[in-house]
Amino acid sequence: MHDPSRLIPRLPALLSALSDIVWGPPMLALLFGTHIFLTFRLRFIQRHVWRAIALSVSRTRDGEGDISHFGSLMTALAATIGTGNIVGVATAVAAGGPGAVLWMWLTGVFGIATKYAEALLSVKYRTTTPQGLMAGGPMYVLDRGLGCRWLGMVFAALTAVAAFGIGNMVQANSISAMLKVNFDVSPWATGIVLAACTSLVMVHGIKSIARVCEFLVPFMAAFYVVGCGILLVMNAGAIPSTLALIIRGAFTGQAALGGFAGAGMRDAVRYGIARGLFSNESGMGSAPIVAAAAQTRNPVIQALVSMTGTFWDTVVVCAMTGIVLVNSGEWTKGLQGAALTTAAFADIPRIGPAVLTVGLLTFVSSTIFGWCYYGEKAVEYLLGLRATEPYRRLWVAAVVVGSVMPLPSAWSFADVANALMAVPNLVSLILLSGVVAAETKAHLRNRPSG
Repeated sequence: MHDPSRLIPRLPALLSALSDIVWGPPMLALLFGTHIFLTFRLRFIQRHVWRAIALSVSRTRDGEGDISHFGSLMTALAATIGTGNIVGVATAVAAGGPGAVLWMWLTGVFGIATKYAEALLSVKYRTTTPQGLMAGGPMYVLDRGLGCRWLGMVFAALTAVAAFGIGNMVQANSISAMLKVNFDVSPWATGIVLAACTSLVMVHGIKSIARVCEFLVPFMAAFYVVGCGILLVMNAGAIPSTLALIIRGAFTGQAALGGFAGAGMRDAVRYGIARGLFSNESGMGSAPIVAAAAQTRNPVIQALVSMTGTFWDTVVVCAMTGIVLVNSGEWTKGLQGAALTTAAFADIPRIGPAVLTVGLLTFVSSTIFGWCYYGEKAVEYLLGLRATEPYRRLWVAAVVVGSVMPLPSAWSFADVANALMAVPNLVSLILLSGVVAAETKAHLRNRPSG
């Protein structure tokens, strides 16, 4: 018999190999291809982004639902604006070179259409639970829209598992690593405190999560963007050459430089798109779960609100992070993850590491809250409401585990889980694209594009 303990040292290598297989050309083509297909199928829905932003700041309650448009968006942003925007961009640059930043950004630009489509379908096919709460998401779209309950169950199962990677362990690992580097805080201490905070917020469900996120998300995003802005102003002279390096690296790869091992175009594309999906979640099917809880009568309105999440997350925040990291030159020294981002922010005298740590701490906390809701709704679809309480307990325990586990293993697990979760959702978006186009045309036919 094989000794199971011998597999533990090999786990990082096994997860990395599996990630390489899953994120091969077929997955990249399916994800990015769906973004482009829906962009043209919906006649470049991105042109409505400014109107969508105006709608998103409204707290209007114009239909059945559990939370407002604003609360829904803030909860979705809480789950998306997280480690992917800080550490995820750093891992993309470290593994794929500066060119990965452009592919992340393009994934966000075209992914706006995908986020719109999946939110629209989730509101259209949502249902009301016996407890009077809204339930929706790709599992209900696959079930009620395509008549494929078995595929809805597959998606729900993958979501319940994937949540522990993207929404929990990777998040906890990133903040524990940064607190260890900057302030020598024990990862165990970080995990225990973070788990306690998570338990307090989770106990009252989606309305409690939304209230916390409505307060936390605007603050954390503004705080972090200001920090990035300061760094860009301090190093403004190097920005033109940085942008040229990013664009060149996206299509030619990056030759070895300093401590950087060098990356080809395939690495830039792969890590840029993979980390773009991790960051904005367009096509993954997670954000539509909370979009379905919004108080709205019109699926198109909530879809417009939801698509602004990808705009802010990737088109703005990830782009700023990427330019800051490449502009700093620290990526040439072999640094990865939190260490790379910390080195870049150290250029702000005295307060740089503190700005980054506060930003990441708020990002991580809110992401863990939002993703717990996603996982709970998936488990509820599969096993009923009674299964959500044991799931919450596992969730809190996983926060501690994630805080102390190796970073490469956490990221590889998240990459694999994200890809597997996205596949059934992307299939439903392609097959139901006609429904999305018809709903969009009916509502936006005679309306201005701004």
